[in-house]
Amino acid sequence: VHPSQTQVIPAKPRYGISQAIPRYICCHLYFYNVHLNFHPTFSPLELAVVRMQLREVELRRSLKTPPSDVDPDRDLVVVYNRVPKTGSTSLVGVAYDLCKLNNFHVIHLNITGNMHVLSLANQLRFVQNVTRWTSIKPAFYHGHVAFVDFGKFGAPQPLYVNLIRKPLDRLVSYYYFLRYGDNFRPHLVRRKHGDKVTFDECVEQGQPDCDPANMWLQVPFLCGHNPRCWEVASDWALEQAKRNLLDKYFLVGITEQLQDFVQVLEVTLPSLFHGALDHYKTSNKSHLRRTAQKLAPSPETIARIQDSKVWKMENELYQFALDQFTQVRRRVLGATMDRDQRFMYEKIRPK
Repeated sequence: VHPSQTQVIPAKPRYGISQAIPRYICCHLYFYNVHLNFHPTFSPLELAVVRMQLREVELRRSLKTPPSDVDPDRDLVVVYNRVPKTGSTSLVGVAYDLCKLNNFHVIHLNITGNMHVLSLANQLRFVQNVTRWTSIKPAFYHGHVAFVDFGKFGAPQPLYVNLIRKPLDRLVSYYYFLRYGDNFRPHLVRRKHGDKVTFDECVEQGQPDCDPANMWLQVPFLCGHNPRCWEVASDWALEQAKRNLLDKYFLVGITEQLQDFVQVLEVTLPSLFHGALDHYKTSNKSHLRRTAQKLAPSPETIARIQDSKVWKMENELYQFALDQFTQVRRRVLGATMDRDQRFMYEKIRPK
């Protein structure tokens, strides 16, 4: 679909006409075929009305039992709000290669100007789109956008996944990426092309491109759209990011163990990721995007960066995610627990 065109995606009744969303809500579900185009046109009154009706629809749905022949995998939605320079292109490449084989859709969320946050109206519209675009399910959405809490808008939460990376490694990678590009699109001229200043020299000279504040990205991505999430070195944001990791995310892996992350996804979400591990290991997806030229920082530079509050907080989140992923990986991959464990229901009263 041409960027100047839009598609109107009608909401299909799932279990009866009485559960259909009112028609005027459906008229706001605007999508591009691959990229989404948002326009903050909702008035405060419209926001309130639509939110109330979303809650009403979900309440009606929760009071009725779906038909027993409904396949829950058909309604599966995974949202990967990918942090830049964490290996996300490799993971998304696997998803694109598997989508036809495993019968699901992959959709890229593209925000104007590469912004990482949406307006309140566009958050609501995104929630509506993801929730009501039933013809595209099962679906895997990906984009460089901060966490959006679907529950805030009265909608069911999709399965969120993410990857995070050692914060200094991510910053250094991004620094050189802006100057030399990568092997994914080697002919694209980047914004800092021609700048030969090394990361060490940048730190020594106190230039803004290597300011530790630039590391403040993984915390706000997991924290969300609250303005406090984007206040550099905010203690509240760090704690909120941890809470979301535990309570809102299906799985958060680390870049340094990307293969294990892919394997856990295949075991836990086989309807989407069946065959992902073999494909990752045998294709070029494990090395899909590497910065063309990158120099490791000196011990002196590392010490200076690690002395900053931002690094300490970003690293605290990284270590927290590493601990959680290690536990998940051990349970899912380390033993036969998931394959052998069963559960049953009994002693149900009244009969």
